[in-house]
Amino acid sequence: MARALIVGCGCRGRAVGEALLAEGWAVRGTSRRESGLAAIEAAGIEPALADPDRPGTILELVGDVAVVLYLLGSAQGEPDALAAIHGPRLERLAEHLVDTPVRGVVYEASGSVDTALLDGGVEILRTAERTWRIPVAILGKGDSALGATLSVISQPTNLNS
Repeated sequence: MARALIVGCGCRGRAVGEALLAEGWAVRGTSRRESGLAAIEAAGIEPALADPDRPGTILELVGDVAVVLYLLGSAQGEPDALAAIHGPRLERLAEHLVDTPVRGVVYEASGSVDTALLDGGVEILRTAERTWRIPVAILGKGDSALGATLSVISQPTNLNS
């Protein structure tokens, strides 16, 4: 059974998680706050505390994960924090994913976060895709996260090419 890790398991993340569960996936969802874990668990998703501003907390959760869904296009916070999680923190995470079982990344590139930050995140992940051959799917407004997840998992990776 494949496992997905949803980083930013808010409303959209829980909906995607439920769809993945219905497809037979195991799903783990993260929240930066303890208060967010109950809603994740109520959706049938394994809850985990992790902060995208601290990539190590996410990397601790990927030992048995096939796909990471980075659903932070509408994350809230201080501008500097948002810039970090879509910039250098995302880059650090991508650099370390190559040494894990992760076979693909789905990135939410639309939402309330500044478009320039989201575009920067897309470029970081496209660079990781070219450098380490980690398949990446970019979610635009209205795109299916479930479809992107199933698509990215079927692409060749650095491990099976």
